[in-house]
Amino acid sequence: MNKYEAMVIIKPDLSDEDKKTLFKQIDDAVAKNGGQITQSGVWSERRKLYFPINKFMEGIYYLVAFGAPAAAIKEVRNIYKLNENILRVLFTRMDN
Repeated sequence: MNKYEAMVIIKPDLSDEDKKTLFKQIDDAVAKNGGQITQSGVWSERRKLYFPINKFMEGIYYLVAFGAPAAAIKEVRNIYKLNENILRVLFTRMDN
């Protein structure tokens, strides 16, 4: 199992309840594909973007650190792409 970090940028105009639901969906996508989350949380509440993404100039950054098989990353990425509240995601493999 490899170690990864996922930085997820989400829409800044979500209500608190919608944010909690989305954070749970982000974590559940990793767990359902054989991953084990070691740490997750909001990295930055509202951060200005360098360029607009889907007409948004700000975003909420959510960081997830987890261990998962390499094949799971493709599945998790596909789940995140289908969610309209996620603007962008970056997966980084951490050295063991």
